[in-house]
Amino acid sequence: MEEGFPFHFAFSDVGVSSLSLIFFLLDVVLDLVAIECLYAEKKYFSLGLLILLLLGSSVVIQIFSWLWYSDPNKTAPETKVETFIKRHGLLGPVHICQLGVFLRYAAVMEISFCRFKQRDVFLKRDTIHMKHDLSMLRLFEAFSENAPQLILMTPLFMQMQEIQFLTVLKIISLSYSLLSYHHHVHAVNPEKLQMGWSSLVLYFLWNFFLIGARVIIVSLFASALPCYFAAHFLSLWTLLIFWAWWQKTDFMESKAGEWLYRATVGLIWYFIWFNVTSGRTRLKAIIYHVVMGSDTMLLLGLWWWWRSVESARLDPLPINPYLLIAVLVTIYITGILLRLLYYWKFHPNKPALQVDEKDLKSHVNLECDAKRYDVVEADSRAIS
Repeated sequence: MEEGFPFHFAFSDVGVSSLSLIFFLLDVVLDLVAIECLYAEKKYFSLGLLILLLLGSSVVIQIFSWLWYSDPNKTAPETKVETFIKRHGLLGPVHICQLGVFLRYAAVMEISFCRFKQRDVFLKRDTIHMKHDLSMLRLFEAFSENAPQLILMTPLFMQMQEIQFLTVLKIISLSYSLLSYHHHVHAVNPEKLQMGWSSLVLYFLWNFFLIGARVIIVSLFASALPCYFAAHFLSLWTLLIFWAWWQKTDFMESKAGEWLYRATVGLIWYFIWFNVTSGRTRLKAIIYHVVMGSDTMLLLGLWWWWRSVESARLDPLPINPYLLIAVLVTIYITGILLRLLYYWKFHPNKPALQVDEKDLKSHVNLECDAKRYDVVEADSRAIS
C-alpha cells in the first residue's frame, strides 16, 4: 500500500515546509519593525497606508480561508481543532479575528503529529492537501501584502537603513512563497516529478531576480510620478484580471469567489508570472514576459526621464542613476536567463513517463476526491 501511494516525502519537503512557517513568522516581525520605524520617523501618512495594506491583505486571506472551509464539496477529514471550532460555531469569529491562517497551521501540526505516530499513508495525503492550501494562502498574502508594501517602503530605504534591510527580506519572502507553492504542487505528483535541490535553488533565484527588479523599478516610478503610477496600476491590473477571465479559470465554487481569485491572480501577474490553467502555457508565458518586460523597461525609462528633467530641484541619489539603471536591467535579464535555464535543464517534467497498473489505480482513486482536493485538478490549475 505504501509503495502504490504516489506521495513521497523527502527531506526537501520537510525543509520547505519548515522555512514556510519561519517566513510567515518573519513577515509578522518585519511588519512590526516597519510600523515602528515609520512611527519613530514621524512618517504618519506612510504609516497609515502601511496599516491599511496590512489589514486589507489580511481580510482577503481570511475570505479565501473561510470560503475553502465552507466548500460543500470538501471531503477531506477534519482535524480535532477544526472540528472543535466548527462544532462551537467559532469558524466565523476565528476568521473575523484574522486567525484563519493560524487555525490552518494548527491543523497541519496536529495531523503531522498524528501521521508521525500512526505512520498512516492516508494521513500523508491529508497533510499534503493542507500544506497545499496553506502554501496558496501564503502566496496570496505575500503578493497582496508584501508587494504593495515594498512599493510604499522602497523609496524610503535611501534615507532609512533599517528599511533597506527590510526590503531585501521582503523580496526574499515573496520569492520563497512562489517556491513553496510550486514545491507543494509537485509534492502531490509521482516521485519522478519531485524537485531536487538544484531545481529548488534555481527556481528561487530566477523569481528573486525578476521580482526584485520589477518591485524596485515600479517603486522608483511610483515615488516619482505617484498619480501616473495609480493610473498605470489600475489599468494594467484590470487587463490582467480580464486575461484571467479569458483563460476561464475555475478554482472557486462561487462566482464572487472566482472573481476574487482572478483579481488576486491579476495582482500576482503585475509582478511575476503565475500559471492558472492546464495544458501548454509556453506561448502565454512568452507573451506575458514580452509585455511585462517592455512595461518594466518603460517605467524605468520614464523614471530616468523625470529625474533628468527635475534634477535641479531633487536631492542627489546615493547611487549614480546610470549605474542603478544598468544594475536593474542586468538583474532583470539575469532572471529571464535563469528561468530559461530552469525549464531547459532543471524542470522536473515527465515526457515519457511509464505508468504501471498500480500507479494508475492510485491516480484513479485519488480523482474521486472532492474538487478542491483533487490531485489532478490541483496540478493542472497552478503549476507556475
